[in-house]
Amino acid sequence: MLPKISVLVMALVISVSALAAERDEKEIQYLIDYVADSGITFVRNGSEHSAIAAADHLQMKYERAGRYAKTAEDFIDNLASKSSITRRPYKVILSDGTRLNAEDWLYRALERYREELAPES
Repeated sequence: MLPKISVLVMALVISVSALAAERDEKEIQYLIDYVADSGITFVRNGSEHSAIAAADHLQMKYERAGRYAKTAEDFIDNLASKSSITRRPYKVILSDGTRLNAEDWLYRALERYREELAPES
């Protein structure tokens, strides 16, 4: 009986891990798409880039360094909020001219995304 329970527990752990990885991948892709669709100006190392160019850059970083982004929070902290070479923080400029740290802006986007997915209480 014990070996069957161990196998069932192991299968459950694997299933939960797979679901979490799938959720994390969807959240990261959402953030990249959010940047692309946002219309913001993205500032990297002092240079301004369009939202599309910024999303392309973040996608490239994720493809090359995804091992540092197992979760959406990892993605924001390790890849999407600062230069991996200079460590300078990325900024976003909204359409009204407001400048924000990309990290804060992306965390707010992630929070809103999760709230939209949360079941009604």
